[in-house]
Amino acid sequence: MQRSGKRLALCAVLALIFLTVSAQADVPELQFLPATEKLEALAQRLDSNVDRDRLASVADLVGLDHAGPPIPVHLAPEGTIAAKRAPSWGVGYATSTGHVFLLPGRVPGYPNRDIENVLVHEVAHVLMDRAARGGHVPRWFHEGLALYAARDWTLEDRTRLIWVTVRGHGSALDDLEGQFQRGATSANRAYAFSGAFVRYLIEEHGHGAPAEILDGVAEGKSFADAVLGATGRTLPEVETSYFRHLDFWNKWVPFLTSSTTLWIAISLLAIYAFKRRRDRDAEILARWDEEERQHELAQTSTDGWVN
Repeated sequence: MQRSGKRLALCAVLALIFLTVSAQADVPELQFLPATEKLEALAQRLDSNVDRDRLASVADLVGLDHAGPPIPVHLAPEGTIAAKRAPSWGVGYATSTGHVFLLPGRVPGYPNRDIENVLVHEVAHVLMDRAARGGHVPRWFHEGLALYAARDWTLEDRTRLIWVTVRGHGSALDDLEGQFQRGATSANRAYAFSGAFVRYLIEEHGHGAPAEILDGVAEGKSFADAVLGATGRTLPEVETSYFRHLDFWNKWVPFLTSSTTLWIAISLLAIYAFKRRRDRDAEILARWDEEERQHELAQTSTDGWVN
């Protein structure tokens, strides 16, 4: 009995090791292609420092059991054809053929603040395309899920979303597609909204929802039907629920408790305190002037002089 128990335990350990190795084997492989010798050092740094576990988690997020062939990663300086294909505010992009282009000279820039995040963001686009097997996925879902995969939800993201919502720039999902092409300001709004909506979708329907949606698209369903199959709700219903979610607490409390608001409040208090101190000093000086005037009048009345 003891030998049998030890064998079972050994088999369990070996199975766990096998599963771990299998998961690690599916990490997306990257092939760095610097356009100039000056970018060689950056390519080596990215190759050495890229978080493979993070890339594996992106593959898991989109539902890929096998990451597929190596992903070419091109590092392009300004002035090259690759750089000119991107909008002036763009820091990187992925092509439908599975190539990633990074523009190091434009980093940092919203929504990504370092080249490593840009890399993960663009690799996420390639992996999404592979998971969908060429099926149509709207731009807002692509960008929102890439943001979710590449980095945490930041104060800047929340602040942008608050201003987008409060100032009336919140848009229906159908309108987001064009906003990515209308310049940096419009694109930043679209990024903030897309990232928040995809994050909400995952929070409401589980971490596996994006993979289920992309799998539905890969099976030939429309994106809307894939969302329905993964969430049990139509896309307009999910959107309506999201806007209801953006109530007072979600729009105002994070803003009112943010460090930005705190510094604004401190600045206003400092200005108020300065004004009160200045007014009080003016009152004291006026009182001293009045006391001195009264003293001079008293002195004049006792001098014995008459007109």
